[in-house]
Parts: sequence; C-alpha cells; structure tokens
Amino acid sequence: MKSDKYVSDLRSKSQAELSEELVAAKKELFNLRFQNATNQLDNTSRIKEVRRNIARIQTIISENAAKA
Repeated sequence: MKSDKYVSDLRSKSQAELSEELVAAKKELFNLRFQNATNQLDNTSRIKEVRRNIARIQTIISENAAKA
C-alpha cells in the first residue's frame, strides 16, 4: 500500500527530519483549508490525506520518544 511505504520512509528519518516534515504538512493543511474556504480547492480529499499524514508523523515521533 501507499501508506505503508510512506510510514516506512518516515521511520527511517531522524527526529529533526520528522519535525521538518511535520511543519511542512501543517503548512500544507493550512493552505488547503484556506483554499477550501475560498472555493479554490478542487480535490477536497487531499485535506483528509494530509491530516492523516500529520497523525502518522506525530505517532512516529512519540514512538521514538518512548524508545529513548
């Protein structure tokens, strides 16, 4: 599956890279919400996908913190 590959890529990243990825995903979500509010967003399912990616990143960050 596509998400399995994404998660395995995330697991191979360092803590700093995960933080950068999280910030980028949150910025993308903000932009998508803004586009949705102004009726410029064509693919509204992208919001759901980005929200799930943010959750995946946060989960892996917390797993790494629990290991250390």
